[in-house]
Amino acid sequence: MAEAPTEQHAPWLLLMFSLSAKQASQRVGVWRKLKKYGSVSLRTSGYLLPNRPENQERFEWLAAAIRKYKGKASVAQVHALDDLPSEKLQAIFIAERSKDYEVLIRDLKKIAGKGKREPGDLAKFRRRLQEIAAIDFFNSPLRSRAEALLQSADSIGESKAIPSSGRKTRKEYLDRVWLTRPRPGIDRVSSAWLIRRFIDPAARFVFATDPRQQPKAVPFDMFQAGGFGHRGDDCTFETLRKEFGIRDPKVEVIAEIIHDADLCDEKFGRSEGLGLDRVLIGWANQGISDDELLRRGMELIEGLYRSIS
Repeated sequence: MAEAPTEQHAPWLLLMFSLSAKQASQRVGVWRKLKKYGSVSLRTSGYLLPNRPENQERFEWLAAAIRKYKGKASVAQVHALDDLPSEKLQAIFIAERSKDYEVLIRDLKKIAGKGKREPGDLAKFRRRLQEIAAIDFFNSPLRSRAEALLQSADSIGESKAIPSSGRKTRKEYLDRVWLTRPRPGIDRVSSAWLIRRFIDPAARFVFATDPRQQPKAVPFDMFQAGGFGHRGDDCTFETLRKEFGIRDPKVEVIAEIIHDADLCDEKFGRSEGLGLDRVLIGWANQGISDDELLRRGMELIEGLYRSIS
């Protein structure tokens, strides 16, 4: 006897509601909750979130509150919307979170420009980053930029001298799996290019948010202890170049370009990487896979390398 087909998991939650215009304060309260949850507003007056248990609970709680206000509300699990395929919906969520990160990045740059920070600044910025990241369901490429700037802000006023862990020998890192976070941006794609071209030609790349998910892999740009990442005011690309003693003058130029594009501090006065960075962000907003984003980014850096005379 053939088994009955299992029901496919609906990827989206849709909240539809109506509330009297007389309930102005309640409408504002509902809107603030929806914004806090990271929901996306649809043209049909519905609000969308990825179908996850915590989001189901939030929408159900909000629907109950709307009914208490004498309004009407329904929460539905949705497989698809006719005019908005899942890829487009994901791109909308990424674009919304990117706006939030851009505001945070702008404020972090102000701190970096002053060269000093007030008591409580870091706690405030860290809390803002955590709030945005909590609703960054599809990994905006600007998250890593905000994390890097926050890490740089953490070292403002402190000595930049970071002791080297010693020059690495390449034979220790041949034919390895290298791990980085999803949605790679300009520092990570350029670091992957550097790894494959100058350190480990057979390098394989995987993605995870925690190095413990891939304990045998070599982590880079993970913002956890171990592996290769930002050190002092160096981005990950610069760290790798120094650790492996790569003296190619073209790589030195690229290191300056990547530094200025990633950290936005204009240390070297290099603007070439800004356009590459925007291209990567645009591709990420299209919802292409992490592997494809990394592949395309590495091709961009290879083109940059070949263009340097």
